[in-house]
Order: sequence, then structure tokens, then C-alpha cells
Amino acid sequence: MKPIVSIIMGSTSDLPVMEKACQFFEDMEIPFEVNALSAHRTPQEVSDFARNAEGRGIKVIIAGAGMAAALPGVIAAETALPVIGVPIKGSVLEGLDATFAIMQMPPGIPVATVAINGAQNAAILAMQMLALGDKALWQKLVEYKAGLKKKIVKANAELAQLQYKYKC
Repeated sequence: MKPIVSIIMGSTSDLPVMEKACQFFEDMEIPFEVNALSAHRTPQEVSDFARNAEGRGIKVIIAGAGMAAALPGVIAAETALPVIGVPIKGSVLEGLDATFAIMQMPPGIPVATVAINGAQNAAILAMQMLALGDKALWQKLVEYKAGLKKKIVKANAELAQLQYKYKC
């Protein structure tokens, strides 16, 4: 089995956030890899990774980064594969610095950006991209989305059972 999604983070301190993407892919049975690479501390390794990802069978890259958050953009500059950036909260600016760094890419170098610490949504977005060409994956995605609806319907039914004196 070869990975089709690569999860990259600037440091292993980002793992608690990025684990949500790992768990989603595990649950959906989507082969993935996970690595720590730093745009500032290991720039050559980042470049080599990005240039070789497609040849290794990778179809989507999720890159989590905090503070200056250069990692997603550097990867996007070196590959034609879709890159999804996950801004990581971790600085005095509460992740806004990372969000703006990831969002403000120059024309021709897009990076999709999810919410601060939004690794699970990055994984779902990656699955949506992959599912466009894979009927079985599409069906899993449809079932996942239906499950989200069922959770809310169930939660609302439970709320209806709450008893308060002035609840109408």
C-alpha cells in the first residue's frame, strides 16, 4: 500500500492538531503518510519532498504550520499537486499570523486554507478532491456526510427531551 495523501507539519509539536487528519484518513481507510519538515530549518528537504511527491503517488498534500507558516506555500511553489494549509495556533497572535501567511499566496501558487487548527476539515477537503475520480471513495464521503446529519438530528431530539420549568 502506498500513500496518496501526505500530511506534513513544521514540527512534531504540531502533531496534536494534525492527528485529527491522520485519524480521519485512518477511519476512511485512505493511505497516508505523515512527516515533519521545516521550510526554515530543512528547506532542501522540503524542496525535495515537494518535487518528488507526485512521482511517489501522492495526490494531495496537507501542510500544517504555525507562526510565519511558510511550509504550505513553499510546497505549493514546488509542485502542481493541490496543497491544503492548516494554520496552527501557537504564537502570541493565536494563529492569525499563520492564517494570513497561508492565505496570502501570490497568483499562480494557490494554497487552500482551512480554519486555525482545522486539520480534520483539511482531511475532509482532501477526501473530496480524491473522491472526484473514485466512486468508492465518493460513496464513503456521502455516507460520512449523512452521518453528520444524523448526529445533529439525534442531538436535537435529545434537546427536545430536556425538562425546564419555563421551557416551551
